[in-house]
Amino acid sequence: MSKIRAVVVDDSALVRSLLTEIINRQPDMQCVGAAADPYAAREMIRNLNPDVITLDVEMPRMDGIDFLSKLMRLRPMPVVMVSTLTERGAEVTLRALELGAVDFVAKPKIGIADGLQQLAQEITEKIRVAAKAQVRKLPSPATPAGPASDTRPPAPAGVGRLSTEKIIFIGASTGGTEATRELLTALPADAPAVVITQHMPAGFTRSYAARLNSLCRIVVKEAQDGERVLPGHAYIAPGGQHLSIERSGANYIARVQLGEPVNRHMPSVEVLFKSAARVVGPNAIGVMLTGMGADGAKAMREMRDAGAYCVAQDEASCVVFGMPREAIAAGAVHEVLPLSRIAPHLIEHLRSTAGLSLNRV
Repeated sequence: MSKIRAVVVDDSALVRSLLTEIINRQPDMQCVGAAADPYAAREMIRNLNPDVITLDVEMPRMDGIDFLSKLMRLRPMPVVMVSTLTERGAEVTLRALELGAVDFVAKPKIGIADGLQQLAQEITEKIRVAAKAQVRKLPSPATPAGPASDTRPPAPAGVGRLSTEKIIFIGASTGGTEATRELLTALPADAPAVVITQHMPAGFTRSYAARLNSLCRIVVKEAQDGERVLPGHAYIAPGGQHLSIERSGANYIARVQLGEPVNRHMPSVEVLFKSAARVVGPNAIGVMLTGMGADGAKAMREMRDAGAYCVAQDEASCVVFGMPREAIAAGAVHEVLPLSRIAPHLIEHLRSTAGLSLNRV
């Protein structure tokens, strides 16, 4: 079996050396080049044809975002961003994911040598996932891209107050930040409450929620422990904490807690979906989006067994088909749909079930 060929792009000689050594320690991968800036990287990519590149954000001559934008338009390939864990780093990393980067590693601000060694398993696992990911060519924008652009589809008709008891539960990992964005921007302002576990580290989810809130008709925020879960709102699990749903009288509330990782993740989709099955039952709608691994698959089956309606993203539209595939294999899913069809299908489903409810009155 051929090794995964990686090129490291970072202006720090120390980081280039460390990442090269971490990659070359793996029996299934090889660092075939290390570039100090995007211009050198461009030549290496042309001459060495790597499977994956790791890309720093802040570099001389051309920053990582500009380079990524050009790369994904001219020669799309799997990219893992290596970004400093700062507020600006979070915002820039989210922009990189929007442009087509497969994933990112939060580089430590201090103690870089020890920090990167501690991240070695995460770095190499993300390179492995990226090597198998489906990447797409970034279209040339007709208008300037960025958070200020209104990328929402035309407003769908509302679903009405009969959806107030419903809650949509979303689980996602690799590729999920953009998949979730596409789904949420297609929901009407009166959509049911949406609760989301996206595998992200602490420090990134607040910026992610703010970015989505600027794009969506519904209100999007990072979940807070004990707050009511309301229609027309989406709640994102804070990085590094589990999110679940509890009942308090007539209300649903968010429970945000520290704990042990579940399926190696915190937040974990399994934790969220188990609470959906236990607390919300037939009023829950489950959505499994792109991601590596099996987190949430068993709990989604519990949701279905409790009467929930469950949908998975299809392979063709996934960056990584792992989590949807496992949910399908577990018998948890009613429908498998391309990403672009999920939001319209959920709206149709809500309207049809609302009609059934009216017929029973």
